[in-house]
Amino acid sequence: MKKVFLSMTFLLVCVGVSMAQGKKHKSDADTPPVVAAAPAPAASTLKADDMAFTTPVHDFGTVIEGPDANCEFTFKNTGTEPIIIQKAQPSCGCTVPSFSGAPVAPGQTGTINVAYHTKGKPTAFTKTITVVSNAGTKVLTIKGTVEKAPTGSAPENTSMIKTN
Repeated sequence: MKKVFLSMTFLLVCVGVSMAQGKKHKSDADTPPVVAAAPAPAASTLKADDMAFTTPVHDFGTVIEGPDANCEFTFKNTGTEPIIIQKAQPSCGCTVPSFSGAPVAPGQTGTINVAYHTKGKPTAFTKTITVVSNAGTKVLTIKGTVEKAPTGSAPENTSMIKTN
């Protein structure tokens, strides 16, 4: 009797497991909707040369350590479509570019401002800024020499004790 009972229990468990793992039939509600592909954007006629910079290199000469050295790069859109700057990537963290996200219409001028942090960097420097736009990629360069700031008449505090 025990054998029959165990056999029946085993058979019921097997049938239950096989039914639970049966094929699922997809209904229309489970089918993802068909979405039309977005139209491809129109091909741009802009070239990197359409973003004509007055000069792609700015030489600061010699600057005193401490305040930021700032410059402005100006370009003219010589193309037939608006130029939109997507990003300006500096070569290191001591250089900070900024620009307007507004499109520059054909024939108009745009600017990219660059600040170089001189504090703690008394040496010659050459840094690049890679400008990416819908016209392509341009590389701007800043260079110069940072001269150590003159020390004051008071001796420098080299104590490990914090003085505020």
